Amino acid sequence: MSKVARYRDLERQIIEQQRVLEALKNDKSFQVEAEFEHKLRTLMEAYGVNLHQIVALLEPVDARATDNGAGVAKAPRTPRVLKRYLNPHTHQVVETKGGNHKMLQAWKKEHGPDQVGSWLLT
Repeated sequence: MSKVARYRDLERQIIEQQRVLEALKNDKSFQVEAEFEHKLRTLMEAYGVNLHQIVALLEPVDARATDNGAGVAKAPRTPRVLKRYLNPHTHQVVETKGGNHKMLQAWKKEHGPDQVGSWLLT
């Protein structure tokens, strides 16, 4: 792109941005928000308070800690219960705390999960 074309493109972008800026200045909600910010900053200067103190006053540390989960201790996980399965065909016993035991999975594949579930001893 030539420098003249680049210049014209930037000039066009500036004009478009100025239109957006003027529209924002004339927006009623922007004017209300700008007025609020000006009054807040004036009060902050008058009382010698900074923004961090305002936030701490409005939202105490305890409330912020519970919102993002920081500082909240989780209850310890209850240990899994040991389950014993007895295969009535082979009289093999499988002890497991989860469902991913290889032998248990093989039994479920061969006999079906409902049938193997009935083999639960404890």
